[in-house]
Amino acid sequence: MENSKIISTEGLIKWFPIGGGKFTALNDINLTFGKGEFAGIVGPSGSGKTTLLNIIGSLDVPSEGKTTVLGQSIGELSHKKAAKLRNEHLGFIFQTYNLLPVYSVYENVEFPLLLLGKNAEERKKAVMDALEWVGLTDKVKSRPAQLSGGECQRVAVARAMVKKPVIVLADEPTANLDAENSHNILQTMENLNAEFQTTFIFATHDDKVKKYLHRKVSLFDGKVSQDELVEKVGNG
Repeated sequence: MENSKIISTEGLIKWFPIGGGKFTALNDINLTFGKGEFAGIVGPSGSGKTTLLNIIGSLDVPSEGKTTVLGQSIGELSHKKAAKLRNEHLGFIFQTYNLLPVYSVYENVEFPLLLLGKNAEERKKAVMDALEWVGLTDKVKSRPAQLSGGECQRVAVARAMVKKPVIVLADEPTANLDAENSHNILQTMENLNAEFQTTFIFATHDDKVKKYLHRKVSLFDGKVSQDELVEKVGNG
């Protein structure tokens, strides 16, 4: 993994204007992530986890310093190029699922492929493969309102993975789930990480997630306080 760095931050600083001054959310972040990592950005609320994830995902830009994702400098991308990076190479999983309520499970998972201009045959195979990975092939016609929270998050995982992205960014993906559903989701993501060498990066303070991580980057007050590899026994 060390020789296949796909994400790097150098002297990354992010501040937001507040009142007459500014609030520094991230302060001098220097990190690299390689292909196939299963890593977490961990720390208490307000430590900067989501801000860092948003910059890696090109949803925000650095105030100072540099962030490079798949060879592209996030701070220098136009809106159009940032959208292209996200559409082609990144998958996102959110705490609140962000499923489109009027669409079926199939249509929700299919949506990223429509943005990529895939033909109907390609889309059908990719969607059914993705739903098979998360064990939801029997729910293709269901709407989100007909699903449990765990099922909605599995749809969100399928949607993130359907285009086989290089990187998946997951922001508190188990916060709304009970222990059993959390473990099912995390086991599914760990399996996909192993099968496709997709890099997963979580922002979380959930102990259930931390148990699955292979690497933990701890943030405190916007700074990296610890960066450690976690010894895994067996399959997690």
